[in-house]
Amino acid sequence: MSIKTKFLISFLAVLLQSTVWATDYFVHPSLGNDANTGLSKEQAFKTLSRASTIALQAGDRLFLASNQEYQTGLQLINVSGTKENPIVISTINWDITEEETKPATINFKGESYGILIQDCSYIEVSKIALTANGFFSADAAQTMRCGIMITNKNESLMKHISIKDVQIFDVFYENLAFKRGKEEVKTANGTQKYGWGIRIIDKNPNNLIEDIEIKNCSINSVSHTGIKLTGNSKNISNITIADNSIEQTGGPGIQMSEVKNVHVYKNNVSYSGSDDDSRKWGRGSGLWTWGSSHVLIEKNKFMYANGPGDSAGAHIDFNCDNVVLQYNISAYNAGGFCEILGNNYNCSYRYNISINDGHRVKGVNGAFQEGKIFWLSGFQGEQRKRKGPVNSYFYNNTIYSDSTVVAKIAIDNTSNGILIANNIFYLEGPSKAVLGDQYKPDKLTGDLAKNVFFKNNLFLNKDDWPKEIGIKDIAPIIGNPEFAKKGGLEAKDYIPENLKLILNKGIQISLLPNDSVGLLQSLEPKKDILGNPIQGNPSLGAIEPKIN
Repeated sequence: MSIKTKFLISFLAVLLQSTVWATDYFVHPSLGNDANTGLSKEQAFKTLSRASTIALQAGDRLFLASNQEYQTGLQLINVSGTKENPIVISTINWDITEEETKPATINFKGESYGILIQDCSYIEVSKIALTANGFFSADAAQTMRCGIMITNKNESLMKHISIKDVQIFDVFYENLAFKRGKEEVKTANGTQKYGWGIRIIDKNPNNLIEDIEIKNCSINSVSHTGIKLTGNSKNISNITIADNSIEQTGGPGIQMSEVKNVHVYKNNVSYSGSDDDSRKWGRGSGLWTWGSSHVLIEKNKFMYANGPGDSAGAHIDFNCDNVVLQYNISAYNAGGFCEILGNNYNCSYRYNISINDGHRVKGVNGAFQEGKIFWLSGFQGEQRKRKGPVNSYFYNNTIYSDSTVVAKIAIDNTSNGILIANNIFYLEGPSKAVLGDQYKPDKLTGDLAKNVFFKNNLFLNKDDWPKEIGIKDIAPIIGNPEFAKKGGLEAKDYIPENLKLILNKGIQISLLPNDSVGLLQSLEPKKDILGNPIQGNPSLGAIEPKIN
């Protein structure tokens, strides 16, 4: 046998090994029949219960009929594709003359999950709608109603799950007219049964879930959280959450616990903590992290968060490290703008714009926390001694509040390492020092936070930073930056027109004393919130004005 022949045989063997004999399956809720083969539109299955029994292989595709409603959920358990040949779940036009592909709708009313992805890898779900408004008969064994659940029971590793162009709406565990007790909203995360948008849960610290993307999805009106990640010992990692619209959630828009390496960008989150339905929780920040590492949150909009506690635009709960919020717009959030709780390390808010955040008043309409534009808390659990965040960097933000808002500020004296520089505090109304009030108020001891660098911030008026805080700007700048359109909701509305006051008047940001880490993304970003380059000394606030 010649060398050429041997090479050809070897090449063909490798080619055969890599070839995937993929199969397409079809499901139609009115034209199908579960006795069919499912291998063509003419032989389509009828139900997702039947489709859930298919032993899907790498490269297989499961197609649901456009503009049709399915009455049961879909379960993907112990099936996996490959990097080159993922398993695909999507909508298809049944009639080739259809010009628009309207997503198939999975109505999983009365069931736990619309789509369950368990012990699977290389799965791609797209162009499907999910809804579940209550139940037909109560099932005590059920604990939730969830649009898409990604979870790891047996396999030690799950990876590459893609959720794109999915719509989730009206997901409630309870039926219409159910009313939650008044005390439920005071619990840390809710204690009852709720509806959720997309959840990732991995309770086993030895199991890993990684390489997950949730992109271009719409989540509207669920009774608790829109997108929620729940790990153990940071066993959920490499997550992308981008270009999603999340509205009217009864709880937070996005929440993550015990995760690492997460990128959250270009999402629009509005009306989190909604109470427009008595089945909703009625409390929630646009986004919050807990026990998480290396999280970059950028270029998002967080607006109109509601609730008697927390309910900031985006906040960093305790036990996190290396969480950076940059280039975000935060507006009209009841709880506030910057909230960093205890035992957090090297976290930052920079180059963000805040508009009328923190308008909530403690004691009014059931509120048990003050709203705050700036809050460093010592809370790290009810049974733990208070310990403020370590090495918090707050710079080049633009904070605007009109005359209707009392701008409240709280800094726990156990905080260690605080940098506040190059910010614009445009406060038309009064400002006030308050105590942190996470379950029980911080103690007023007379001690001050340690390792503070507070310099070179612009204030509209000389009394805008309350003296009672105990720390003060050692070189403040007083004046009016003359915003293009104060009160607007776009970043461009806060372009300063008083260039003489702010242009290149910022200082370079350096490491705080005893900090050898800094920020994961470097202390000196190259661009501002509008994408304008930062050259030389930065300007004050979040926008680097262009010079004609």
